[in-house]
Amino acid sequence: MRNFFKRSLPHVSHVKSHPRLQFLGKLLHEPSLWHCNRRSLAGGTAVGLFIAFIPFPMQMLLAATAAILFKVNLPLSVSLVWVTNPFTIPPVFYFNYKLGTMLLTIPIKPIEFELSYEWVLHSLGSIWQPLLLGCGIVASLSALIGYLFISILWRLQIIRLWKNRQMRIKEKLSSNKKQRLRT
Repeated sequence: MRNFFKRSLPHVSHVKSHPRLQFLGKLLHEPSLWHCNRRSLAGGTAVGLFIAFIPFPMQMLLAATAAILFKVNLPLSVSLVWVTNPFTIPPVFYFNYKLGTMLLTIPIKPIEFELSYEWVLHSLGSIWQPLLLGCGIVASLSALIGYLFISILWRLQIIRLWKNRQMRIKEKLSSNKKQRLRT
């Protein structure tokens, strides 16, 4: 599992040299941000997924800052914010809005999305409460599920490795025993 993440995640030097992360300076040199262990990867998954579902500009910077604050895997945190990208943002945030309206028991307002500053000023004022509630719930649940998923996968991998090790030891012992019997 560790090898999968090491292959999949961007290289440390690439992330450290990213121009938008240079404001973090020496904080990027903290070794715990680059570890591939259960705690760091599960925490990085939780941070990245939580921030991915929060309607906030510059999510990558927010994910990097949170990864530094919580000392979890920074490349994974920053990469996972791309779960919400220009193609997935409209349906994801509409779902979050509908969830928020359902929980607040208010009617859904028809929304005609426009990518403009005027639309944000006029439309966001009437939908921000249900949107933020839905986003907060989806962000929290996805972070929790991501954390548990990575932790469980890691644990299963460790169990499998221990069983393989025990089997190899037993095979070695039985082959040694057979050799002693032959001599």
